[in-house]
Amino acid sequence: MKRPATTAAAAGATRSSKRRRVTVGSTEHYEEVSRLGAGNYGAVVKARHRVTGQTVAIKRLSTAASDSGEDPALEASLHEACGDHPFIVGFHGLARDPATSRLCLVTECVDGPGTLHDYLHRRRGCPPLPEHTVRAVMWQLLAAAERMQGSGVIHRDLKPENVLISGDHRSLKICDFGLAMSASDAPPYEQAGTLAYKAPEMMLEMPAYDARVDAWSLGCVMAEVVGNGTPPFQGGADDDEDGQLRAIFDVLGVPDGATWPEFSSTPFATKVLPELEVVNWKNRLREVFPEAVLSQQGFEVLDGLLTCNPGKRLTAGAALKHPWFAKVDALVLPRKDEVASALPGKKMVRAACAKRRKLQCV
Repeated sequence: MKRPATTAAAAGATRSSKRRRVTVGSTEHYEEVSRLGAGNYGAVVKARHRVTGQTVAIKRLSTAASDSGEDPALEASLHEACGDHPFIVGFHGLARDPATSRLCLVTECVDGPGTLHDYLHRRRGCPPLPEHTVRAVMWQLLAAAERMQGSGVIHRDLKPENVLISGDHRSLKICDFGLAMSASDAPPYEQAGTLAYKAPEMMLEMPAYDARVDAWSLGCVMAEVVGNGTPPFQGGADDDEDGQLRAIFDVLGVPDGATWPEFSSTPFATKVLPELEVVNWKNRLREVFPEAVLSQQGFEVLDGLLTCNPGKRLTAGAALKHPWFAKVDALVLPRKDEVASALPGKKMVRAACAKRRKLQCV
């Protein structure tokens, strides 16, 4: 049973119309320095304020993004609601482009090596990051998610591409609130976000969800960091929600009445599941991430975040209280020329990663 991908307009339709007053300036006040990135949403440029000299990032929406319902004023209000936080990109205001009359977002410019996705991609073939580094990464991201949840904001698109790395490799900052929504919005909610990081309840079209969809996404990010850039659930060539759900259940097992009672009444359970030739009822997550790769305490955090039933899933705040975070070292992401030539148990780690790839192909 295929379902069409959610458009930005549909995703944006459910977002709150309540807005804060956000300062609006003009793009003429800034001098463009360089382009930082581009995509379907538009482009992000590095710019310098002509009077103060402050360096910022300016996000300009494309015509397609504007026509599909992207709302920079709403994105600005939700971003600003999170306030100042060391692990969330700072928000500076809105600026109107006189040439097009469109609003642009002005945010902190993070001068670093790029996104967490870029970093993990460059590390392909290198030894996995040590667990204390993974812990520091997750502590920062979960702290940011806890702030967003406390501010009544659900990001809905947490993924490595939306995590920026600082220039000193010591901090991460969540960015891009383009698909965020207010937790005070009334259901039903639409799907939003990137397929590989969507929570099951969202893909199952349950009418309501909460900030635990962000916790699921961060569980996927954690698995990807541990796996050196390999997403934990790969839906194959179908690239649709049913394919992604099958990939999730192949690793975590199909929910039953005890683990997730609400699942049994979903269209996937009643129409798709009976047609599948092979169904996995066993949770194999520990097989995919054995102790050679992740300690028992670290696995408990991963397992808690990647729990299909949102009612039993760890929230960001609950995850941060886990004993795994009792001692968190300062984050120092190894630079490309600082990758250690050997790690304790390196052969075991490589063997575990090979086993993981084999399991995912079963």
